[in-house]
Amino acid sequence: MKRGKLIAGLVVFVVLVGFGIWAYRHIGFNFSTFRAQLAQVNWTKIAIGLGCIYLGYVLRSIRWARLIRHNKRVPVLSLLGTQVIGFTSVALVGRVADLARPYMVAKKTGLPISTQIAAYIVERLFDAGSMALMFFSVMLLSPAGALPHPEIFRKVGYWGLAGTVAGALFLVAIRLAGGVVASFFERMLGLLSHALGKAVGDKIREFRTGLDILRTPGDMVTTLAISLAMWGLIMAAYLVTMRAFEASPQLATMTLAKGMVLMIVSGGASAFQLPVLGWFTQIGVVATAFSSFFSVPPESAAACAAMLLVVTFLGIVPVGLVWAQFEHVSLRKVAEESEQLEEQIAAQHEHPVSESAG
Repeated sequence: MKRGKLIAGLVVFVVLVGFGIWAYRHIGFNFSTFRAQLAQVNWTKIAIGLGCIYLGYVLRSIRWARLIRHNKRVPVLSLLGTQVIGFTSVALVGRVADLARPYMVAKKTGLPISTQIAAYIVERLFDAGSMALMFFSVMLLSPAGALPHPEIFRKVGYWGLAGTVAGALFLVAIRLAGGVVASFFERMLGLLSHALGKAVGDKIREFRTGLDILRTPGDMVTTLAISLAMWGLIMAAYLVTMRAFEASPQLATMTLAKGMVLMIVSGGASAFQLPVLGWFTQIGVVATAFSSFFSVPPESAAACAAMLLVVTFLGIVPVGLVWAQFEHVSLRKVAEESEQLEEQIAAQHEHPVSESAG
């Protein structure tokens, strides 16, 4: 697996180098203009953006503490270190360290890792739902002319909302009658493949067990409210960071609707983050979106994309490194053990232990 990741990383590196050479020769990228854009940034706005991101980590800690409160009550800020160090691991090591947070919370609280994986899954569901709700709301309420080709973005917003509502209904169905839903899919898919039907049924039952952390309607409402507040802060960080480039008229006047589009693009680019190389991939994707959607000059687009990466993704790294030293946490060890945990979970899903006939 590690060899495959190394090969994938080398391929991405070669592609990035090739794209850089092509861009330099064909687009006429001016590095002096690029440096000038960074030099004229409003650093007060950059600091405000970082502050929004840091407050978002506080909300992440509060949300996780509430998700596990039926298993064990912990102070709402006691898990802040696990969030900061966990995302520092992801920033430095890549998405292979994504399970670092549930792993560290399990060690810190003494709870089974399965309960923390459940909290992680529910957290991701609410993140996706919150982003979809925000995107749809902004697209629906934006005035005419706020975006190029608004009919496309509104259609995406409608589909995103429809997907969110369908997902929420499916979530409620599994929470209320997970066994029935699992048996239904087991029978239906079993007509095509018995193994497939059983695998899907087992996954739904596991998911149902994980949803026990949301025991009341109040749990769902509170989790959604915290999630929306957190993503509101992240959106504010994106917007204020883009507007910090006051030497670029397109960026200095960036609107909420445009900022939301860029946040969605950036989030999609970071979904498959490779160590270090993923930083440049994300910068390239976001810079291309700036130029393609909003006619931002390539130098300004690249400078802003790089700054967005620093503020919204890498800005936590110095804090996480210091925090890890105080808590005597080895980021390399955490990343390796969380990767092993992910491989174990994948192996269990591929080769489930058969039940004894007795």
